[in-house]
Amino acid sequence: MLMYECGQIDLDEPVTVYLPEFRLEGYDVRRNRVTFRMLLAHSSGLPAYVKLFQTAKTPAELIAQALAVPLTADPGIRAEYSDIGFILLGEALQRITGQPLNDFCQRQIFQPLAMISCRYLPRPEEKRLIPPTEKDRNFRHRVVQGEVNDENAYALGGVAGHAGCFARAEDLALFAECLLRGGSPQDQPQKLLFQPHTVELFTRRQAFPAGTSRALGWDTPSAPSSAGKYFSPRSYGHLGYTGTSLWIDPERGLSVTLLTNRTWPDRGSQAIKQIRPAFHDAVVEIINAEAI
Repeated sequence: MLMYECGQIDLDEPVTVYLPEFRLEGYDVRRNRVTFRMLLAHSSGLPAYVKLFQTAKTPAELIAQALAVPLTADPGIRAEYSDIGFILLGEALQRITGQPLNDFCQRQIFQPLAMISCRYLPRPEEKRLIPPTEKDRNFRHRVVQGEVNDENAYALGGVAGHAGCFARAEDLALFAECLLRGGSPQDQPQKLLFQPHTVELFTRRQAFPAGTSRALGWDTPSAPSSAGKYFSPRSYGHLGYTGTSLWIDPERGLSVTLLTNRTWPDRGSQAIKQIRPAFHDAVVEIINAEAI
């Protein structure tokens, strides 16, 4: 959103402008049609997930492999969430800004919004306060606590476009409040972090591919929705694999942050699929009851 506003990213520009290695000359000409809009809306044709960490020995090798992941569909015809697409977005942002992604976010987003707990690499003294996410028996062979659960992000050093950011619920509420205010920080109403039209553009459901629920970097409610039954069609949100979520409803002026470690002690439980909508419904019902 910030790069779009300052003209450093054109949403409909090919990704190959900033990631020329993605082109793979002579391999698949469809790759030249993949745009930033498609990566943000998960319609690039890239697969949902690839275990790059199993073969990459360094962060540079993992990025090189991500750039070479084959398309599994024509660009723009299918919406499928893709970690690979967001890994590439993170790499593109680092090249455009000339800064590590965590440093850029700290200076441009976390500090201006006073999100004091928000960081990619928690300090040693903070790690013990973070609930563990998994007893990893396959990759790290230890309890994962205070470090990113996602293996590809871990192989990238804990800083990636698709995973790795830690925060307390109140700090995510500050971010959500900024968006609800049209891009204005809560304690600095005269200052805009984002322009209102940018917030509207990125949180609006895309028209293509047909039937998609995706916005630009966000999802929108689609039945059955993890946001429950009360959030308006204008709502937008995102889920995290370990059991986290943020849903924002501009019509109600409401945001709901849910941070759980549903992958503890392992990834077997799917109860979060019932908990999320029930939790959001309960929040709205309590608000409605108090308003009567």
